[in-house]
Amino acid sequence: MTEVVSESVAGDPVVGRISPCRMVELTEHRDPRGSLTVVESGKEIDFVVRRAYYIHHVPDGAERGAHGHRRLRQLIVAVHGSFEVVVDDGYAQRKFLLDDPSRGLYVGPMIWRDMINFAPGTVGLWLVSETYDASEYYRDYAEFLDDARSIA
Repeated sequence: MTEVVSESVAGDPVVGRISPCRMVELTEHRDPRGSLTVVESGKEIDFVVRRAYYIHHVPDGAERGAHGHRRLRQLIVAVHGSFEVVVDDGYAQRKFLLDDPSRGLYVGPMIWRDMINFAPGTVGLWLVSETYDASEYYRDYAEFLDDARSIA
């Protein structure tokens, strides 16, 4: 069976059957002293941040992620450097380049994600809607696909 993938305005596939993945412009204040970027619940993101973490010192060629979440929503920001995020909802995949600290990637529930191609010195920040709960993760792609395709 061939699945029809809906397209965004730019022609890239829409990924996220529950809540589409998308780039989010963050509020940035610039002056001669530098830049300050703001993320507020209810403005740039539509969830309350219950956990934040960052990834750094990623070895050359290493990949992160390789999991999905049942309920969790998150905003991913490359605060320094760059990396790519491959998102997959069980029907479509799309790759996003994160290389600007004034833009973040929103990733909703039931999305498998892989973070790849980290530039040296990159720092990535994750703002997430839930506290850590191991049972909320998909670590097996086949199990994720079964569940993701059952909600279509």
